Amino acid sequence: MTTTATTPAPATSGITNTLTASRLPKWAPWGILAGCLAVAGGIFAIVQLSTGGNYPVVGALVFGTVLFNIMLFTLSYLVEGGRQARNRLVTSLVVTAFLIALIPLVSLVVTVLGDGLARFDIQFFSESMRNVVGEGGGALHAITGTLLITGMATLISVPIGLLTAIYLVEYGQGPLARAITFFVDVMTGIPSIVAGLFAFAFFSLITNDPGIRFGFGGAVALSLLMIPVVVRSSEEMLKIVPNELREAAYALGVPKWLTILKVVIPTSIAGITTGVTLAIARVIGETAPLLIIAGFTASMNYDLFNNRIMTLPVFVYTQYSTPGTDVQAYLDRAWAAALTLVLIVMALNLIARLIAKFFSPKLGR
Repeated sequence: MTTTATTPAPATSGITNTLTASRLPKWAPWGILAGCLAVAGGIFAIVQLSTGGNYPVVGALVFGTVLFNIMLFTLSYLVEGGRQARNRLVTSLVVTAFLIALIPLVSLVVTVLGDGLARFDIQFFSESMRNVVGEGGGALHAITGTLLITGMATLISVPIGLLTAIYLVEYGQGPLARAITFFVDVMTGIPSIVAGLFAFAFFSLITNDPGIRFGFGGAVALSLLMIPVVVRSSEEMLKIVPNELREAAYALGVPKWLTILKVVIPTSIAGITTGVTLAIARVIGETAPLLIIAGFTASMNYDLFNNRIMTLPVFVYTQYSTPGTDVQAYLDRAWAAALTLVLIVMALNLIARLIAKFFSPKLGR
């Protein structure tokens, strides 16, 4: 008779799961944050009452955030261990950095909305500043000039920039490609006022008019700033198109120019559109080149090739720099123009997203 030995079951007492044991509750970070902000608010309130003056909201938030990071790390270290404590600390620091980066943007939007809505009315969008020296008037001539000049600059820059990027990615191999890349990098860092001075000098020499001011010159100046941005963004988007797509088209006997037109560009159209939008947003708020070559006026002008033309950035500058007797009216118009400019940039970004959504290649079946 044989007996079989049975292996005793391992003892489970005293074994803990480190993934679930000793964990702070889910509400702990929010509770710690609320407590730290309350403590910081109380401390700064006491200091404000004792010293007088306005309540330092920003100081209280900064002190409360620093205190929160310290308290969260300490409590997590005592309860969860060093590894989880470091993880929570890095996460809180990343979130804090993100919120700090949002502060200027939120402050800008709040300030522009608060000061710009005072003159954000129908009159502002339907009248110019002709014969207006006090209240009233509008920025219709500046809005029209901005759209005309920026549109012309886009028509000049996008074909040149896109074709240059296609050459660099698909054809450029040699000294010419390296020279183009070098000059594009140089043009990326050109100050905007230099572009305005170049356009002014160029058209002054051509027309023999030392006091020339017209909208097309402003479009040329802005195109000098747009082209390197379009080239760089389009080049990067074309580079990420897989070579397998090109090789598949070549294997079917498709010529290279048709492969670029039907395969490469449609695949990267979303990124190219985003780059063009960024280029437009880069130049639509430029003041110095337009002030030099396009000038400013109080009247409507739809002709880009004759006479001075007003733009929104120059309108904001003139309203702030040369206020009349009623200073507040000029400031209200300047803030309303700034708000209009911000809304135009937002609209351009929305249009770019829609274009990227509808024209990007559909990969689903």
